[in-house]
Amino acid sequence: MPDSFTQILQKKQKLLKIGISTLSALLAGGLLFHFSADIKDRLQASIVASEQPVELGSFPVTVPTIKYGFAIDTFQVLERAIQPGQFLGDILLAQQVDYPSIERIVANSADVFDVRHLRVGKPYTILTKDSTQQAEYLIYEPNVFEYIVFDLKGDNTVNRHQREVTTEVRSAAGTLETSLWNAIVGQGLSYDLAAKMEDALQWSIDFHHLQKNDEFKLVYDQQFIEGEAVGIGQVHAAYYKTGDNEYHAIYYDNGKTDGYYDLEGRPMKRGFLKSPVKYSRISSYYNLNRFHPILKRVRPHYGTDYAAPYGTPIYAVGDGYVQKASYTNGNGNFVKIQHDGAYQTQYLHMQKFGPGIKPGVHVKQGQVIGYVGSTGLATGPHVCFRFWKDGKQVNHLNLKFPPAKPLPEEDMPRFTELRNQYLSLLEKASPVKIDDSAVAMEKGNP
Repeated sequence: MPDSFTQILQKKQKLLKIGISTLSALLAGGLLFHFSADIKDRLQASIVASEQPVELGSFPVTVPTIKYGFAIDTFQVLERAIQPGQFLGDILLAQQVDYPSIERIVANSADVFDVRHLRVGKPYTILTKDSTQQAEYLIYEPNVFEYIVFDLKGDNTVNRHQREVTTEVRSAAGTLETSLWNAIVGQGLSYDLAAKMEDALQWSIDFHHLQKNDEFKLVYDQQFIEGEAVGIGQVHAAYYKTGDNEYHAIYYDNGKTDGYYDLEGRPMKRGFLKSPVKYSRISSYYNLNRFHPILKRVRPHYGTDYAAPYGTPIYAVGDGYVQKASYTNGNGNFVKIQHDGAYQTQYLHMQKFGPGIKPGVHVKQGQVIGYVGSTGLATGPHVCFRFWKDGKQVNHLNLKFPPAKPLPEEDMPRFTELRNQYLSLLEKASPVKIDDSAVAMEKGNP
């Protein structure tokens, strides 16, 4: 692979400081850098006129453009994106790479990158010295955080390179007008930030019952690559106010355990999540006098329906083991989980089960157990979530669970220090009113 940018500059400075006679010999043999013809003429004239050394700055130096570890100014660059039905072999054959080389490249990729995982729309770059000859390198970018370099003319090595990611602690705030999504994305923040805030507060806030004028504040890591924002890292602290109730979540890691804690050092994680699906809405509540939309008669509804698009992941709301993973005409595909001696949960109308979900399997809180569908007696895609306590179906939205035990006493000084730092940053994040109508216009909605 070509020299790094630092190595190139060091060599150039060394060359510029040597005597004219040595420089003349290098020019005669051909420099590694592409100086313009007029610069070369000036150097040759200096050789004849003087034996004095050439100092740095006596003529302009063009700094090469470094990308993927290459001085790409020295290559012809072809930038493309993976097309539907396109495979690595298709790309390489078009660049005059022969079949034996392709076979070696595929073999060398085995422990680095599965070439079957090229994804439509992902970018790749071809570097070549001469477009009439075989290409030198192919660089594929599976995501913004890394890239894969295929050596096409040398020993056909394949290497994965991680891009340097820098982080900056930032704060954000907002006030809801219609939705959390609009309050965050509408001010130019990442939707991923909304998801991570929900992760931090999911045991305290029912995100299906948000209200206008609810307020939130966040302290989080913004990730950058080469100065461009690329993602959201850790959410360090979250604050949410709805009505007269305020909730805080502080992330703490003592090297043995990690997670979110309230201001008193008690774990935010409770026995059960508030909901088995994210980014959904409640379409029907627990109701003992509900009129069934398909059977056309009053029939008690012992669950809570969460409407969501087909294929939306369904999560186990707590640790336990799978009692049933089956199908009935009414329930469709369903999973029932035993959590402990007192509690059971059931998830109905699934499109399909999650990986490895079958009776007897232990599951963890937040594990995907299935996907939203409309099997059984269902009018549209949703999951009917049912909750048992002591053998009786109850409305889980009305349940109150005791708080978990706080952090050990030896952790409290360090936790208190971090908590106070994050509270100070949260205080400085001023809420911003969001005009959701403007957001809708920008998205092309009436």
